[in-house]
Amino acid sequence: MSTDLGARALEQLETVFGYPAFRGQQGDIVEHVAGGGDALVLMPTGGGKSLCYQIPALLRDGVGVVVSPLIALMQDQVDALAEVGVRAAFLNSTQTYEESMRIERLVRTGEIDLVYVAPERLMTPRCLELLEASKIALFAIDEAHCVSQWGHDFRPEYIKLSILHERFPSVPRIALTATADHQTRAEIALRLQLDDARQFVSSFDRPNIRYQIVEKANGRNQLLEFITTEHGGDAGIVYCLSRKKVEETAEFLNQNGIRALPYHAGMEYEKRSANQSRFLREESIVMVATIAFGMGIDKPDVRFVCHLDLPKSIEGYYQETGRAGRDGLPASAWMAYGLQDVVQQRRMIDESQADETFKRVLGVKLDAMLGLCETLSCRRTRLLEYFGERSTPCGNCDTCLIPPVSFDGTVPVQKLLSAIYRVDQRFAAGHVIDVLRGVSSERITQWHHDSLSVYGIGSERTEAEWRAILRQAIAIGLVTVDHEVYSSLKLTDAARPVLKGGQKVQLRQYQKPVKPKRATSSSKSHVELDLSKSEQEIFEKLRWWRVETARAHGVPAYVIFVDATLREIAKVKPTSLNDLRGVSGVGEKKLVSYGDEIVALISEML
Repeated sequence: MSTDLGARALEQLETVFGYPAFRGQQGDIVEHVAGGGDALVLMPTGGGKSLCYQIPALLRDGVGVVVSPLIALMQDQVDALAEVGVRAAFLNSTQTYEESMRIERLVRTGEIDLVYVAPERLMTPRCLELLEASKIALFAIDEAHCVSQWGHDFRPEYIKLSILHERFPSVPRIALTATADHQTRAEIALRLQLDDARQFVSSFDRPNIRYQIVEKANGRNQLLEFITTEHGGDAGIVYCLSRKKVEETAEFLNQNGIRALPYHAGMEYEKRSANQSRFLREESIVMVATIAFGMGIDKPDVRFVCHLDLPKSIEGYYQETGRAGRDGLPASAWMAYGLQDVVQQRRMIDESQADETFKRVLGVKLDAMLGLCETLSCRRTRLLEYFGERSTPCGNCDTCLIPPVSFDGTVPVQKLLSAIYRVDQRFAAGHVIDVLRGVSSERITQWHHDSLSVYGIGSERTEAEWRAILRQAIAIGLVTVDHEVYSSLKLTDAARPVLKGGQKVQLRQYQKPVKPKRATSSSKSHVELDLSKSEQEIFEKLRWWRVETARAHGVPAYVIFVDATLREIAKVKPTSLNDLRGVSGVGEKKLVSYGDEIVALISEML
């Protein structure tokens, strides 16, 4: 950034937010928007999207209006800005009439830097009249993927936001999201009338996240084993598909010594909000949730995100796993995945009320997700490829660390397809597998399936192996499940050349689930490996100080300082305010607020 505007932006970054330099494309975005340009920004979670509109709002005349669907989180966002000395407020339905009037007055008189508004509130005549009577610096449309009907989190009220371009043509607009494939990106630009906006697309790679997808045996026990061996005492999120499963999983974890809270749309608002608040403010809590939870969660020290059910799309998976490791420290994305997940997601698409075009799009997205689960290559490479980004194997996912074994699966797949055909394509997975394995049962005898030529031709394989083969056959489109007729398996047109021997099939070798080794204290992710023993002691003392300070201020601990800042303080060991001033994340307001306490705490320990 070479212009005077760039120099002013850097000054704001240092003095207000306490950072010495912009990261990646932040500087270019800030200068472009502060200069009056429109922008569409795709930046991964933890990449610093908020600075891309906060600093331009401080540089431009007027109030920055942030459109956000996250009413429950607006208070925390405003509190975090107050901590660095930025005048911010929100307008939403949780406020009294008097409080709303007070905020509106501040907007009208320009005595505020940023105001957060939900899209429904923005669309009201009263709010639009307020904005037209005020000096507006910019509009920031956060979570912009919500505008896409093809995306994973569609909100119909977002489509109406094109009114901003029509009513305020001279005010710059910046739309931001952490994830969008090409189709979603095009729809964002179209719906928000940002066709001429400059697009800034950052790398989607989150190198600090380790991706791991395991064969589902007993998902709940596998989850418990994963948390206790690799992330004991860490904060994390567990995603489940149904509300019932959320409640049961949270209860199961609590019974096994892990502090877990449920979160889903069926809970009373007060309870849901209280659980979210505890997750943000307390240490070492695991949130078990449906996908209703997580958007806009700024908690930087979430060390793991787990899925007990298959996500519907790679966008959803990427968005959800991206909530881990926002602070850049090591984090895990773990999923247990099995045949039932494939069947369940296919059924949900088939039974949805959507038109055929929409169902096709959902099917394509699910196929991409299944491809990620079944890949023989690096998961990160496959994930980034989906977003149009090329990369080399990462060395930090399960398929890189323990490469899966592939084999020519043509013969076993032919056996499977033949068995499905011989039972007249009228039976579900369990029955077909029993026929293949030569299992003797009353049901098989009743249908005389023990006299079929395919009976017992797969007896050399276990039930788990056959389920893995069937799952892959469904994933690659050779078999489909008819949900209207008892979940019976049926052959697709693509199965014919395989059955006739004209096409080979490559499969992943089934791997029996193995118990993860219990992590030693030196390998646990929350221990700061780059700190000496004395620095580690200072870091732990600073964390306790932060907890108490945050409690006194009524804000989440990370709003005071993130771990990365505390780690740097532990290394620098400042004995004066001047020593503390250069630490990343310590701006002028925080220096005034907390500097003396920190210096005193460090002095006591030296």
